Amino acid sequence: MSTGTIIFLVVLAILIFYAISIYNRLVSLKNRFQNAFAQIDVQLKRRHDLIPNLVETAKGYIKHERETLEAVISARNEASAGLNAVKDNMTDGSLLQQLGNAEGMLSSALGKLSVVVEAYPELKANENMMQLSEELTSTENRVGFARQAYNDAVTAYNEYKQSFPPVFFANFFGHSLDANLLEFEDRAEIQAAPKVSF
Repeated sequence: MSTGTIIFLVVLAILIFYAISIYNRLVSLKNRFQNAFAQIDVQLKRRHDLIPNLVETAKGYIKHERETLEAVISARNEASAGLNAVKDNMTDGSLLQQLGNAEGMLSSALGKLSVVVEAYPELKANENMMQLSEELTSTENRVGFARQAYNDAVTAYNEYKQSFPPVFFANFFGHSLDANLLEFEDRAEIQAAPKVSF
């Protein structure tokens, strides 16, 4: 073999190994943001599961506030449906936006329920209601942390995929779409600590 052929084969081998490392990094980063979304999924499901118990506890005390209770359940169902839709297609930015909007509506409905509960001291002092509100507040914090981890993982994936030279390989390796951030309708709400106190 000639020296030129050997140099060509060495360069080709280096390029192949470099392309393989780019592919592996893309897969790794994609798996990270998908896992981060799975953590959001767990926390949002927990949040959605707590809400019917909260509403059921409140029902006996605030019979005249049926509209508020129905709004909470309706918002919870919308958010749950949005979560299920996103799980099936995480690269669809419009579905992520719909989920963010639905979760924002749910937070708003829970805030209105909190205001109503303030007017009922017996309900506010109910041990079950206190426990549920504490669990909901804890879950809200976990959702916030999980959403931040997801958005960080998405940003890392998108930055790597769009950088040079991975940008030349990403489409070829099946990573043509950017991942989307999960944002709530009201960005100020994200920055503020959740207020779910009954």
